[in-house]
Amino acid sequence: MKSQEKHPILYLEVYQENGEHRLPLHTSVVLFLLSYTESKSFEVFLVSSSTQSDTCESLKNHLPKFLEVSHVELECLPPLVRGCRLPCVLDETGRLCRAGLAVVLRHIINRTLEADPSRNDVLALLGFKKTCLKACAEVSKWTRLCELGIPLSVEEHLRNATNVETQLPLPILTLEQRLSEPVKVHNDDKIRRQKLKQQKQNGATTLPVGTMDNNLPQSNDRLELDAALAKLSMDADSGSATRESSEIRKVKTTALPPLEHVFAEGLYFTLTDVVLLPCIHQYLSSVQTHAEQVLDHLPRLLRWYSRVQEVPGVQRAAKACGITLLTPQTPPPRPSEPTAQHSSSSLLECEETCQQLPFVGGPRPTLTKLKESGIEAVFFPHPCPSWTLPWEHLPEAINPTEGKMSDVRAQRKRQQLNNLVAMVTDLARPGNTIVDFCSGTGHVGIVLAHVILIENKEESLIRAQSRAAELGLQNIGFIQANLDYFTGPFDVGVGLHACGVATDMVMEHCVHARAAFVISPCCYGFIQNANKFSFPRSSGIAVFAVLFLSTFLADTSFCHSSGKQCMGLVDLDRSWAAEDHGYSVRVMTMEPESCSPKNNMLVGRPGQEREQSS
Repeated sequence: MKSQEKHPILYLEVYQENGEHRLPLHTSVVLFLLSYTESKSFEVFLVSSSTQSDTCESLKNHLPKFLEVSHVELECLPPLVRGCRLPCVLDETGRLCRAGLAVVLRHIINRTLEADPSRNDVLALLGFKKTCLKACAEVSKWTRLCELGIPLSVEEHLRNATNVETQLPLPILTLEQRLSEPVKVHNDDKIRRQKLKQQKQNGATTLPVGTMDNNLPQSNDRLELDAALAKLSMDADSGSATRESSEIRKVKTTALPPLEHVFAEGLYFTLTDVVLLPCIHQYLSSVQTHAEQVLDHLPRLLRWYSRVQEVPGVQRAAKACGITLLTPQTPPPRPSEPTAQHSSSSLLECEETCQQLPFVGGPRPTLTKLKESGIEAVFFPHPCPSWTLPWEHLPEAINPTEGKMSDVRAQRKRQQLNNLVAMVTDLARPGNTIVDFCSGTGHVGIVLAHVILIENKEESLIRAQSRAAELGLQNIGFIQANLDYFTGPFDVGVGLHACGVATDMVMEHCVHARAAFVISPCCYGFIQNANKFSFPRSSGIAVFAVLFLSTFLADTSFCHSSGKQCMGLVDLDRSWAAEDHGYSVRVMTMEPESCSPKNNMLVGRPGQEREQSS
């Protein structure tokens, strides 16, 4: 008897409201993509805290008919899944979990292409460089807006739909503003020359680059739309066989008219549009019902909504998910309002709103001023500087030399691992759960063996899983996700060379879980005020000092005599922030110091208040 093929399991959230089952927007987005791609590569489970058995039946109008969907209670989820925010996918082995909207959507696309490589329309969703929504929300303003900002703001609006405020949700305004900006795409010169030819034929004058004429007819972007739809129909050369006149060819590229947005990221339909469509549809449906006049402020968003419906497969996918797309009247674009522009930029540029004040002098005067205030980097002695793993007796797959490292780099990596493993061994107790954050290809986690590896880069995590399989390790779990999507309990958090604010994110996770931590920071020069963090992290360091010192580190060799002190002060600020939450933290130096120019190590234990200096 032929065994049934095993598929990865896709877990989607549902909830109850007023006795009815409802789908969060993240679930609606995933179902829409499954419908658009017609993917049958997953077993699908709806997850809720309800014990009712009619969940799938009550939602059948929102579930594509080709999908076999089951219901599972939250308490019955596998441990690896239970420790993550939904949506998530558990692979066939049950040991690799992908969590978070963007990660899951990209995985659905990849699985669809594995099953049918001819699906060029699905491949196009990943964009020109196959990076659409690949950058995590912690570092990408655009991913954060699409993955979090718009879905959350729409759901908040829907909860108060009858009390429509005069001010539009900030993420919606941000998207409206983004759609008004000129588009830059790879090799757009030909399309821009065609647009210039079209404008001359229509008697329109060429506009300065970077401007939009809100008085032009609404159809002035038809050329962009035709180009986009031609690519989707695999007929990118249609309508462009004739060569432009010499007059058009001689126009300088800088003088060509800008291209207007057809879709969210430019001319072409991508995964971003898939994410936005269910969200914007629900928002527009609500506004049309409760405050139709609001639509006058969103002309570009309405035009985008109409264009998306022209994409082959969108209407079919929407209908399969119970989405009845609207045909709203599209008002002409309004002149941009200063308040809207200001609000939009404040969201997409939130990392830049807290500008650091200028310092007079270099790092030494700053270090002197801090020292005069009683603030000086202090490094605790290493408790076991000579401790080492028995590398000669360990399997080759554990040794860093197994990879593509040079002998010198592999030796340094072994020294770094000696330091982290020694500290984890001191902190961990039998039965503890250890999490290796920003795990990369698993050098730390595989040595520790009983651990969960969390990494955003799929390629690195797949390599780590392959190494663990080669070693026959069964006690390692793998999670591809942004740090925010991991919510499970753990006892010790580890991070080797967590870049920039990733160190602060790992520390925050550990503090929230009351877990011990061993973290080696990296990329001090990438530290900056972001949407989740502002510096200094503690109340003890002078305002802007940490950002100034990190900027110095970004522009200076770590061999600079002041470099070690600067790194030490940044980590002192971090340690004080943890100590403010009841931790005892030591900043120490890895042994030997030559194992890395970024050789600081933060070791923290919960439950002990900071000792106040005299």
